[in-house]
Amino acid sequence: MNLSPIPFNRPRAIGRERTYLHQALESERWCGNGVFTQRAQALFESRFGFRKVLLTPSCTDALEMAALLSAVGPGDEVIIPSYTFVSTANPFILRGAKVVFADSLPRHPNLDPDQLEALATSRTRAIVVMHYGGVACDMGRILGWAQQRGLLVIEDAAHCIDARFRDSPLGSLGHLGTFSFHETKNIACGEGGALAVNDEKLAPRAEVIREKGTNRAAFFRGEVDKYGWVDVGSSFLPSEFAAAVLLAQLEEVDAIQARRVAIWERYATGLSDLPRRGDVILPVLPPYASQNAHVFYLVTDTLETRSRLMAHLKERGIGAVFHYQSLHQSAFYRDQHDGRALPNSDRFTDCLLRLPLYEGLAHEEVDRVVEAVTQFFG
Repeated sequence: MNLSPIPFNRPRAIGRERTYLHQALESERWCGNGVFTQRAQALFESRFGFRKVLLTPSCTDALEMAALLSAVGPGDEVIIPSYTFVSTANPFILRGAKVVFADSLPRHPNLDPDQLEALATSRTRAIVVMHYGGVACDMGRILGWAQQRGLLVIEDAAHCIDARFRDSPLGSLGHLGTFSFHETKNIACGEGGALAVNDEKLAPRAEVIREKGTNRAAFFRGEVDKYGWVDVGSSFLPSEFAAAVLLAQLEEVDAIQARRVAIWERYATGLSDLPRRGDVILPVLPPYASQNAHVFYLVTDTLETRSRLMAHLKERGIGAVFHYQSLHQSAFYRDQHDGRALPNSDRFTDCLLRLPLYEGLAHEEVDRVVEAVTQFFG
């Protein structure tokens, strides 16, 4: 029997995406900050309680804005996890800051807060946390530590729509939070992002930075009689087409999330014997974190085991993929790293494998993946 391939990800429209795209095309406003941008921002703010949300073309752009708002520069240091995407680090390096990499927890890719005190110096200005897979870092400890030192806290919440630390949405806890709406995320518009500005003192400058360093937003609100160049900035506005798709997806977030959680739980149940046998580690959910079903992964014992498992799944038409590569080991930054070993980050680099998870994945397809993984481990 020929079975259809199961890709790692398959985005699809499940709401009013086509309707809103048609309306955007028929409008006389295709550039950014039109009606769909404003509706999407307002919906994010009302649903999740963010003080101010600014849509961006990507999470990378949102992190670029966060780096500008942090005012870090040459001589400053920023603590960042090594196990993350390069976009978490690049914006601060572009400002001239030194990145100090932190290791992951032994059983989860998130940053290990036990390391923070040893990593901080008199030059430390900010800490960037990345909530891997939509599972919260221990923000109670991190925020308390950062507040004692007067540090800016930035949340890379790229994976985190509808995920929480206790009762607080991820992205709302730090001074700034950043989100991704890349096609692999829970809600998507192809490429897209958002900056949540939780410190109201940063909001006016955030608007200026997004508008190429001008006070154009204030001009359109009638707050100034003309606009001009008042600060540094860049073009951080998405088009109305991206915002239209994103708004439609956001309106269906409850249905999307319910479906993804059901898939995640089916994986967890189907593969529950493997950790007991010592074959793999499955995702860990600490008591302070909620589940947003962004990713389902397993961690093998070695790189060689993961490579063989990937090949085994590929032969059966199943798309499973690894994830981040330790940034402290990268060709670009390893000579600038201080030489500390970060063994947990390296282990996730070598051994973490993500299984297919998307809203349209059928239960029968989940069962095929479970069967194939279980068969591999015998």
